[in-house]
Amino acid sequence: MLLVGAPWYDGSVRYAMVLPGGTADEQLEQAVLAEEAGWDGIFVWEAAYGVDAWGLLSAVAARTTRLTLGTALTPLPWRRPWKVASQVVTLDQISGGRAVLMVGLGAVSPDLPSTGEELDLRTRAEMLDEGIDLVRALWRGERHVQGEHYSYDVDGTDQAEVGVPVQRPIPIWVVGLWPRPRSMRRALRCEGIMPQYDGEPTPALMGAMCGWLGEHGAPSGYDVVSEGETPADDPEAAAALVAPWAEAGATWWLETRWQMPHHGPDRMRAVRERLAAGPPRPTHTGSSA
Repeated sequence: MLLVGAPWYDGSVRYAMVLPGGTADEQLEQAVLAEEAGWDGIFVWEAAYGVDAWGLLSAVAARTTRLTLGTALTPLPWRRPWKVASQVVTLDQISGGRAVLMVGLGAVSPDLPSTGEELDLRTRAEMLDEGIDLVRALWRGERHVQGEHYSYDVDGTDQAEVGVPVQRPIPIWVVGLWPRPRSMRRALRCEGIMPQYDGEPTPALMGAMCGWLGEHGAPSGYDVVSEGETPADDPEAAAALVAPWAEAGATWWLETRWQMPHHGPDRMRAVRERLAAGPPRPTHTGSSA
C-alpha cells in the first residue's frame, strides 16, 4: 500500500530502541550490543537529573559506527537552546553525522521532578517554536538571534567556526499531536514527527496523519516514528506487530520499555535480551548486522 501524497513512504522501516535507564556504563554496553545485533539506532531519555543524555550518546558514538543516536526526548522549553545546539552538534561531529534531536514541550506529571521551569502550555509551545528556530540559526552560523523568549547576540569571533554540523541539517523530530493544527504545522517545519493522538493510537490514525502531512508539503526523507513493545522470543510475532504501522507510513519503529522501575537487575537483563534478539524486522528482508 502506497500512501497518496506521502513522498517519503516506500514501506521500509528502521528500528531503534529507547534505553530505559541504568548507569552510564550499562547503557553504553547496551548500545554496543544494539549495533552488533543489527539495530539501526539508539535513543536515550533526558532526565532532569541522572545520567547525562548527551555525554552518554557521545560515548556511544565513539564506540559505534552506524547507529543513529538521539534523545527521546529533549524538553526544549526547559533547556537553554544554545546549550542544546552545542550538545547536538558535538554529537554530530563525533559520530560522523549520526545525530538526531527529538524535542517536545516537556511532560508534567507527579512522578517527575519539579524544577521551577515554565508550566503554562501556551508559553511552552511558544518557547518550543522559538527554540527550534534558534537551534537551527546557530547551526547555520548565525550570531544574532532575537525573539520573545530567547536572545542570542555575539560580536567578533566565537565558537561558530568550530560548531559546524556534519549533517545539513541535523534532523529535528518533534512530538506532534494529531489532528491539532498548530502541532501539525510545527511538525512540517521539522524533519520528522513523533506522533501523539487525540484518542487511542491506531495505524488508521497514523495513516490519516501521514496523508495530511504529505498533502501539506512534508518532503521526501521525512521521518514518522511509531513506538511500542515487541517480544524478544518470537520474531514473527514481533514483526507482525510493527507491520500495520509500517503500512500506515512509519519510517522508524522505537522499541520502548517505559514501565518503572527503569533499571535494576531484572530490567537490565530484559533490555539486553531484547537487544540481543535483534530488531523486529520481517525475516525475509534479512538483517543489517
